[in-house]
Amino acid sequence: MSPTSLTVDRDKATGVAVLTLDREARHNAVDLATAADLAAVWREFRYDDTVRAVVLTGAGTAAFCTGVDRGVEVPQPASPYSVDDPLVSIGPKANDLWKPVVAAVNGMACGGAFYLLGESEFIVASATATFFDPHTSYGMVSAYEAVYMAQRMPFGEAARMSLMGTAERLSARRAYEIGLVSELAEPAELLPATLRTAETLAGFPTEAVQGTVRSLWSAKQAALQQALAQAPHLVTLGNLAPERQAELFAARRPGREFRLR
Repeated sequence: MSPTSLTVDRDKATGVAVLTLDREARHNAVDLATAADLAAVWREFRYDDTVRAVVLTGAGTAAFCTGVDRGVEVPQPASPYSVDDPLVSIGPKANDLWKPVVAAVNGMACGGAFYLLGESEFIVASATATFFDPHTSYGMVSAYEAVYMAQRMPFGEAARMSLMGTAERLSARRAYEIGLVSELAEPAELLPATLRTAETLAGFPTEAVQGTVRSLWSAKQAALQQALAQAPHLVTLGNLAPERQAELFAARRPGREFRLR
């Protein structure tokens, strides 16, 4: 396959594939084509024995991923009991991939980026990376994102980030201090540092590595699935109408509207 919104570089010698969100002009936001490409690539990796570990990153230095592209229109069913979310199947675990995935976060990671980070084994971040969740600022419920981050961060930190919206961004240093990020690197060293970890994982017997990945996820999978099952209802109940969301987004303050901590 030849995805148009992703770049896939396989190194058969090391067993590592680098998967890059390749929409730099849109801060690597995910549109419908990108969502479909991600699901297809993860599933393709399941059958590619030359890929034993994956590095996930974003093109450029400004952003790892800024969630769903705001230009995307997703028709919603009239039923109050269901929501169509184009991001629910963009992660590796949602596509039954149990080869280890290490995220290399460059720049901003926000909103729907947490669907991807939430299903990565661990995160290496540039010292200039920032993390935030803008949902509440624009009248949207942070449901899936908050659930994923509550699994990876101390509860109070996940609650603060989910609730503070665009008013605050979590610095890479703070993300490292609370355990969301496992390693910090200077921007130029981000990809080499992440590749070193992925190459180590790819160098071990893949059956044992995949089994360990599956074991780690089984420790929290029941709670995760139970929490995610509530997400569509909370989104339906709590989201403002799309027109009102758009008004709030258009009225956002220009420039630096947040506090970094």
